[in-house]
Amino acid sequence: MKTNFRLTNAEMKLAELIWDNEPVASMELVKLAGHAFGWKKSTAFSVLKALINKGVAQNINSVVSMLHTKEQFISGQSQNYVDDMFEGSLPKFIAAFFGDKPPTPQQAAEIRTMIDDYEKRRT
Repeated sequence: MKTNFRLTNAEMKLAELIWDNEPVASMELVKLAGHAFGWKKSTAFSVLKALINKGVAQNINSVVSMLHTKEQFISGQSQNYVDDMFEGSLPKFIAAFFGDKPPTPQQAAEIRTMIDDYEKRRT
């Protein structure tokens, strides 16, 4: 199943709770969501079902875990954003991000280092 990285606010809140506590028993997750967000059992399970249907989480033998690390998930969200808003063009995204304000020397150095590291891994 392809992961859908577009989450509602409620789905993102539950995803964060799972990342912070995984692996977590589903009933423990319900208790945590009730305490953290004031959710009822039915709400927690409905949101969990949505995360599972989006390929983000799994519930195996009543133990819930995420299918991606938080970093992998954020990367997927970022790629979707660049694809949707900038026709998949990272240079267009970077230009829009900086706008009329050029990157600081430190930011430019960090970007160069990232590109250099990527190039080294490719060879």
